[in-house]
Amino acid sequence: MFRGVTNLNLDAKGRMAMPSRYRDRLMDTCEGRLVITVDRDGCLLVYPQPEWERIEQALMSRPNMDRQVRRLQRLLVGHATECDLDGQGRILLPTPLREYASLDKRAVLVGQGNKFELWDEDTWTQRREAWFREEDEAGDLSAALESLSL
Repeated sequence: MFRGVTNLNLDAKGRMAMPSRYRDRLMDTCEGRLVITVDRDGCLLVYPQPEWERIEQALMSRPNMDRQVRRLQRLLVGHATECDLDGQGRILLPTPLREYASLDKRAVLVGQGNKFELWDEDTWTQRREAWFREEDEAGDLSAALESLSL
């Protein structure tokens, strides 16, 4: 399980250093092989390759005559890029993916269990504040969340 929020810097070449607390686990589970793709919220999704392969297989097994399925296949699989951790534990983020997520210098890596989200720091801060405001305004939890003891 990947959890927690980590502020990071990208170097001039667009490389991101994976936090040391995740490196050993990533080397054990996927030999440092990752797949990065886009997310509709404007961030990047970073998957260990075996986890991505399960998701990709499930997505590609859906009937592509459905417009939403086809659209999701195009976006997620079409943008999916394999990246390897280098000897210093860094990932070179491809330029098109950095541009999509507006990643320049400062970024935030958010653990999401089986994957990470990678956000531009300013975008993350704005979205996080908006999500908290929405929760305050809504007041009630959805039925899917009511059974959780938070």
